[in-house]
Amino acid sequence: MNTDFLQKDLQALEDLGMYRTLKTLDSPQGREIILDGRRVLNFCSNDYLGLANDTRIKRAAAEAIEKHGFGSGASRLVCGNMSPHDGLEADLAQFKNTESALVYSSGYMANTGIIPALMDRHSVVLSDRLNHASIVDGIVLARAKLVRYPHADVQALGEILKNLPVSQRKLIVTDSVFSMDGDRAPLKEIVDLASSYEAMIMVDEAHAFGVFGRCGGGLVEELSLGAQVDIQMGTLSKAAGCFGAYVCTGKVLRDYLINKSRSFIYTTAMPPALAQAARVALKIILGGSQLRRNLQENSDYLRAEIKAMGFDTMNSTTPIIPLLVKDPAQAVALSKRLLEQGIFVQAIRPPTVPKGTARLRLTVTATHTKEDLDQLLNALKKI
Repeated sequence: MNTDFLQKDLQALEDLGMYRTLKTLDSPQGREIILDGRRVLNFCSNDYLGLANDTRIKRAAAEAIEKHGFGSGASRLVCGNMSPHDGLEADLAQFKNTESALVYSSGYMANTGIIPALMDRHSVVLSDRLNHASIVDGIVLARAKLVRYPHADVQALGEILKNLPVSQRKLIVTDSVFSMDGDRAPLKEIVDLASSYEAMIMVDEAHAFGVFGRCGGGLVEELSLGAQVDIQMGTLSKAAGCFGAYVCTGKVLRDYLINKSRSFIYTTAMPPALAQAARVALKIILGGSQLRRNLQENSDYLRAEIKAMGFDTMNSTTPIIPLLVKDPAQAVALSKRLLEQGIFVQAIRPPTVPKGTARLRLTVTATHTKEDLDQLLNALKKI
């Protein structure tokens, strides 16, 4: 195979400051990690509640391996459906107060499986312009008409809905917390529009699950919108510290997805130990109000101090705090200089974010100490 054209494209990415490489952790995920052999403070993990290395979750996984083995052996529709899967789904439905739940192997697989199952080339999907790439890919796979409305612009969304045929199948889909900007969707207003124009609504709670709501159920729970949201999707790999994804919905829609969702049907079931670990994570989240308070306090303190230093944190109101740099090469340089001072923060560049909005994406966890936060702030001041 002639790879000259590949090397040329890679060189072009490097010239633009958009070449990516992997960094290796030699430690568990946490507020402090060993990165490429060096101990540094970690400010770019989605482990919001610090559960990725929680002893209770690790113990649950180990015990499940002894009881159920590791691999599930097949897809869930063949012979891979095991009791931890059923138990996790029952727990999720109870936790989110829905009729039922269905577990997928990842958030990407959930979004690329749910949307094509429900929509077709005669349907229209209205998607926030800053929705996660997996949502966009799900719409493309559905061959549905994609209409992107300006980010969080309820008025623009209403105008679009007003001009669509009443009989056309419509789905509004939005992140509840946007993973790169750290702001929240205007969910209540979007839900009201969906009701007015008879559109289905799907909310991706990946970065809100475990973080918001009285019990950690997400932004939908915090705003008491559960009864009005048709599809609540989220991941178990961020605040829950585990792996996999879920959709919480009505029983009819769950049965429909089992029969129609290709990314569910045609993949091996998640290992049962992961499902059992997630069940324990749910219990911790349910009783984790102090963790959420710690997370909120850390987020508010760090964001206020960074803004006082003159950085643009955009419209962040969550543990995701962007530092807008604009130029990709400068974002990479800033990330490198922070790492030299023992602070690990990744540069985020196009196409992950729009052109001209390269940034550092800071994430705070409930386990960061005041000393950790001040060490980051002092490093930024030096730079």
